[in-house]
Amino acid sequence: MSLWQKVDHSPQNDLFCTATEEISTAGTRSPRKGSKSSTTAKHVNSLGTASPLVFRLHNGAPTVVREVLLERGWIEYDEHEQDNEDWNLYWRNYPFRMTDHRSIKPWQRLNHHPETIRITRKDYLARHLKRMKGIYGTNLYEFSPTAFIMPNDYIKFISEYTKERQIPGKKLSYWICKPVDRSRGRGILIFQDIKDFVYDCMVIVQKYISNPLLISGYKWDLRLYVCVTSFCPLTIYTYEEGLVRFATEKFDLGSLDNIFAHLTNTSINKFGPSYIKDKDVIGSGCKWTFSRFRAYLRSRNMDDIQLWQRINHIIILTLLAITPSVPLTVNCFELFGFDILVDDKMKPWLLEVNHSPGLRLDCATDATVKRRLLHDIIDLLNYKEKDHLRKHKGVSRRVSCFGRSQSLLTTRAEDSLDFVACGKGSKSAATSPCSSLLQINKEAPILGRTGSAYPKKTLTSQLRERMNSPKTQLQSKPQYKSKQTLRTSHSLCEPIPSTHWFSSPELYNPKPYVPPYFHSDKDRRPFPRVGDFVLIFPFNEAALEASKNGINVKSIIQEIHKLMTKELQPEHQKLNKILFNL
Repeated sequence: MSLWQKVDHSPQNDLFCTATEEISTAGTRSPRKGSKSSTTAKHVNSLGTASPLVFRLHNGAPTVVREVLLERGWIEYDEHEQDNEDWNLYWRNYPFRMTDHRSIKPWQRLNHHPETIRITRKDYLARHLKRMKGIYGTNLYEFSPTAFIMPNDYIKFISEYTKERQIPGKKLSYWICKPVDRSRGRGILIFQDIKDFVYDCMVIVQKYISNPLLISGYKWDLRLYVCVTSFCPLTIYTYEEGLVRFATEKFDLGSLDNIFAHLTNTSINKFGPSYIKDKDVIGSGCKWTFSRFRAYLRSRNMDDIQLWQRINHIIILTLLAITPSVPLTVNCFELFGFDILVDDKMKPWLLEVNHSPGLRLDCATDATVKRRLLHDIIDLLNYKEKDHLRKHKGVSRRVSCFGRSQSLLTTRAEDSLDFVACGKGSKSAATSPCSSLLQINKEAPILGRTGSAYPKKTLTSQLRERMNSPKTQLQSKPQYKSKQTLRTSHSLCEPIPSTHWFSSPELYNPKPYVPPYFHSDKDRRPFPRVGDFVLIFPFNEAALEASKNGINVKSIIQEIHKLMTKELQPEHQKLNKILFNL
């Protein structure tokens, strides 16, 4: 019987701000009632009437999201009263379709990037980290426990299990089995003897970290909130405040089936018999804030700065594993929940990455952290005065940020269909960057039904004639040097470079019309800090350049290597370098 089934039966000196020192030295701050965005939820349009920002929630979206947005003066979208495009933020718990990303408008934001399941599903995460470890070495990617995906890796697992037991005097490992697509601790099994290993779905088996750093005998882990505002250029913010989640019974390897001693999920421990008890050091409940956790570490003379530095490296290295394969999109963001376990040697381990981390308010600590988190996310989305206009002020309803980039990357196959638009007198045909395969002679006289000296040319015959005629230079090599050859479009956002799901090899790369929403209007760079969100990538100029116009993972890895080497230097060596440079 799995553990979940059992609980059911009981009631830096760089260009950008370096986050690690700020995280380790920051104190608690009160909510910012007079913050920039909280006073700009309502604007005045050209007619002088208030036009608030509009949010759209899907069924199942966290209640606290609605509450926070209403507090800020937003209004909720009504599909019966409002136009389909008349909203600014769409929030839901599962990914959007690519058609949603393609039709996004300049004033809109979606709370998911496409294809991020590549790290939020446990087996996909294990595969990507294993691949990165093979390419860039174990020195960088040693933060995830050895993993086997069942049933595919069953023979490999048995081989590892048997090899370990054939070494005399070797301490036997403990193993943890997790379903690949479940959350909240459901279906988890911890075992040491393979006879106890039973599974009925696709699972991942990892070495269980049997030496966690304990606080007053209790196991704990960290839930870090990470917001990715863009994958190209890669832009990562981590939240200074977060949650420390405790098991509610003392850690004991002699009772592997005690879920309240080995699992830290709140969804499990809030049903434990010791949840409301005043536990030594921990107190009642099962959560601390990061502020309280940092204070505890310092009271024990433990240096937490290096811990946060290593955690930030884990976050960046994990996201780099999928960045090249995430389709290019605009006006979206993603809030991830990174679960980190720290062992008794102060080494952080990545347990998993959560898609749509839980925003349920189970206790006062949840309310303190998660409400401020949501306020800061809205500030990070950087809504401007023009965003309240939505489909007004010359912005075409039918043209989107994504659509404009697609029109600039028109394929020959798409151009072959331009004759339909020509027949309708469409503007797009007249302004197409490549001449259409079919050109309808608009100057030809319109004949009546009285017959013609020549047979009437059908669209099929015109197409055949056009294909059989020799190609001109314009047809064979479309030129995109002049702006006059572009399709007319009035989208307010910059076009997106071609991605693997664009079939055209041609690329038009004009200067951006406006910066991405997460860039400062002042210097066209990501904000170093927004509320309690601190920019951890790009962390210097070289990392910024390597993430532009297609990610250069190798260059970024080299920069991380340099940064890690610098951080690991003893303090006296750093001081000597500073004095030498004076």
